[in-house]
Amino acid sequence: MKVLMLNGSPNEFGSTYTALSIIAEELKLKGVESQIFHVGTKPISGCTACYNCKKTGSLKCVIDDKVNEYLALAKDADGFVFGSPSYFAAASGQITSFLNRAFLAGRLTMSYKPAFSVVCQRRAGAGEVYDQLNRYIGINNMIQVPSKYWNMMNGRNPEEVLQDTEGVAIMKNLAKNMAWMLDILECANKNGIKRPE
Repeated sequence: MKVLMLNGSPNEFGSTYTALSIIAEELKLKGVESQIFHVGTKPISGCTACYNCKKTGSLKCVIDDKVNEYLALAKDADGFVFGSPSYFAAASGQITSFLNRAFLAGRLTMSYKPAFSVVCQRRAGAGEVYDQLNRYIGINNMIQVPSKYWNMMNGRNPEEVLQDTEGVAIMKNLAKNMAWMLDILECANKNGIKRPE
């Protein structure tokens, strides 16, 4: 089993990466492979509403960039994590443009698979980002993985994020729940319980 995690921060090894790394470590303890995919620092075009992806059924965006690299990996992923910093109480511009296109072109590769979002903030704004990212999960027949509190971490940099002991515990809890959900879905599949058509 494999979980594909999207780092939506332009800072490849910043706070969002740190949160995702905590999740990756816990998933590994549960026997689940993971990969962190960075959106990068190059501009990500927003969706142009050409609908070529829907017309052709290609599961690819007509704009050939990192979104298509991600969608190629998404086909083989069993679960997903979407991570973003809070910028002006909103998800990063990179991840917003990225997910708008990924969910239009590749929605079928992610449907009926477990997912959750993770937000890093300095002091505020994470609630709005958490809501924004969860809307992608909710509109695409995905299974929302729960935790014992909101999926947020606090800190201006990776060092401060690691000092957020409650946030670290939440990330570990999310990973355990993701592994549990993947086990449930695998068991259901082996017993002939198929996803809705």
